[in-house]
Amino acid sequence: MTCINRRDLALLALRTGTGAVLIAHGAQKLFGWFGGAGLEGTAAAMERMGFRPGRQSAIAAGLGEAGGGALLMLGLATPVAGAAAAGAMAGAVSVHAPAGFFNQGGGFEYPAFLGFTAAAVGLAGPGRYSVDHATGHHFDQPWTVALAFGASALAAAAVVTGRARALAEAEAEARAGAEAAGRE
Repeated sequence: MTCINRRDLALLALRTGTGAVLIAHGAQKLFGWFGGAGLEGTAAAMERMGFRPGRQSAIAAGLGEAGGGALLMLGLATPVAGAAAAGAMAGAVSVHAPAGFFNQGGGFEYPAFLGFTAAAVGLAGPGRYSVDHATGHHFDQPWTVALAFGASALAAAAVVTGRARALAEAEAEARAGAEAAGRE
């Protein structure tokens, strides 16, 4: 077995494992599978976390995870798959960041790892054992990498910034309500 075959097998294993985990997370959000809350429960949770509107945020997160994961597993449109999954994980990192780094304390370690892994595969390419390779890399072009990661970075920044703004507004309203209640 040559180094190229080993590298391609490693990419297949990494794509498959990462994609499967992402699909499961997305299915929890979208369908309530694997003990998840489903779309309605996830939408309510997204609202509480500051992602507005909650339903659209739940759909976007679920599709970024499940859709990105499925495409990663197949090695199809790999730059788009990696960018979509990484973007979804950026939102998750923003939720977990206040708890610090490590997962056991509720930190962002796990979503960051998934996001970086998906991004790395999206940047590296799918390898020989992929649909992209079988189709002559039609959806795996240098311009696709730049476009997908640029769009994902802009979308993630807008979502995270919007969440921070919503949380700040909610906190200001709660403070104003508490002050008003204290004056009565």
